[in-house]
Amino acid sequence: MALPLSEQTLAALGQDVGVPAYDRRGLAPGILHIGLGNFHRSHMAVYLDRLLERGEAHDWAIVGSGVMPADTRMRRRLQQQDWLSTIVDLDPGGSSARVVGAMVDFVPVAPAAIVKALCDPRIRIVSLTITEGGYFLDTATGRFDLDHPRIRADAAAPAQPRTLFGMLVRALAERRARGLGPFTVLSCDNLPGNGAVTRSVVVGLAELIDPDLAAWIRREVTFPNSMVDCITPRTTARERELVCHRFGIRDAAPVVCEPFRQWVVEDRFCAGRPPWENVGVQFVDDVSRHETMKLRILNAGHASIAYLAALLGYRHVHHAMADPDIRDWLLALQQREIIPLLKEVEGVDYQAYLDSVLERFGNAEVGDTVARLCANGSTRQPKFVLPAIRDALARGRPIEGLALELALWCHSCRKAGEGHGVPALSDPLSSRLKEGARRARRDPQAFLAVREIFDDLVDSRALLAALAGWLAVIHDHGPRAAVRRYVDSGAHSVSSFHTSNAGSS
Repeated sequence: MALPLSEQTLAALGQDVGVPAYDRRGLAPGILHIGLGNFHRSHMAVYLDRLLERGEAHDWAIVGSGVMPADTRMRRRLQQQDWLSTIVDLDPGGSSARVVGAMVDFVPVAPAAIVKALCDPRIRIVSLTITEGGYFLDTATGRFDLDHPRIRADAAAPAQPRTLFGMLVRALAERRARGLGPFTVLSCDNLPGNGAVTRSVVVGLAELIDPDLAAWIRREVTFPNSMVDCITPRTTARERELVCHRFGIRDAAPVVCEPFRQWVVEDRFCAGRPPWENVGVQFVDDVSRHETMKLRILNAGHASIAYLAALLGYRHVHHAMADPDIRDWLLALQQREIIPLLKEVEGVDYQAYLDSVLERFGNAEVGDTVARLCANGSTRQPKFVLPAIRDALARGRPIEGLALELALWCHSCRKAGEGHGVPALSDPLSSRLKEGARRARRDPQAFLAVREIFDDLVDSRALLAALAGWLAVIHDHGPRAAVRRYVDSGAHSVSSFHTSNAGSS
């Protein structure tokens, strides 16, 4: 019979479930994590749990926090089980489960409570997983949007902040006034230069409120860049049932994920840090090349298969990866156009990394969904794919495959939610994407004209020509034929095979 997860039931769980051997009553908080969802619990919390098992870092336990309605629901679920989480590593060779006890509290989801917790002198790291779209960035430029209404509201009333960044600025102001010293702000989101982005937002808002405070933040607060990696699907009834039936645990919010984890962090922490290097975290002076590798190979790899898989009717990523056309398309795009743009990383073999990505995408145990990969393209494409296009254009490199990826995205936006097996658009710019995709059949520039996404790329004749050619191929012959032509094309351009294959099936 399955047992409800709690501190009292840990000893009664089966021998095939790992449980904390450390005394959780002796833990003290050191990290406040904002945006406590599945990824944080499968990644940072697991690394910290490993340290605690070694008898280290017992003054670095995690306090959860958040500003969204989902955080209220998560707090309620975790509170009833003493802040414990079951983490299941879904390995094709055999899944394993461990109850992670690194979290000791969860702040009520209210601005005043969050600011108070941020002012606790024991908190020396504030970490974030708030998604790529949570940083108040101008989608086209990637810069902090100073004119966002919510940012302006916090600047006008800094004592009553409503945004996360307003709360951070308020707390830093109070810590400075009380002589408590700063904390490190550690972004764990999939953003290029995530630490630098976070710094620009925090300092930018502080400038609007108090230039002296902004100068102090620049001087005293650290914002290390980091690269984070662990494929972690959403939790549904399927995952809860798996944990219940396979491991005998009734967990209201379990996490299932792949067994692969990677975390590369710049070693810049103004108030100290746990010795994470003892459990596999890699600390470096500059994370940018590792980060670009991951964003361009893994994240852009997800993007390149997502829309094709949706158009071909696949619901799960592992089923899509068993399709030779999808696998060959991903390999060809990476080997021809993406990996050649990357700078070398010492000790890293890009082909070996790509091979590991293919294996991870094909992990049937994870059950990752195509719909998850398709969601929020307007925030993901500018981070994962469009930088590669700009880089290739600037260096005179081919963009045929990258343009095909955009054409597949465009075509899937047009077909989304219309009974073709393509999931409905889940995107903050869904109506504009759908309208641009509809018009792109006759005017391909209509899709690129969504400047919040494409910015200067709307003026690229080379990109427009390649996109137009691929949209014609997809319309006339279908998405499978389009990727086959790319895979078989070698160095030929899309215009040549659209002309030479006109009328073919």
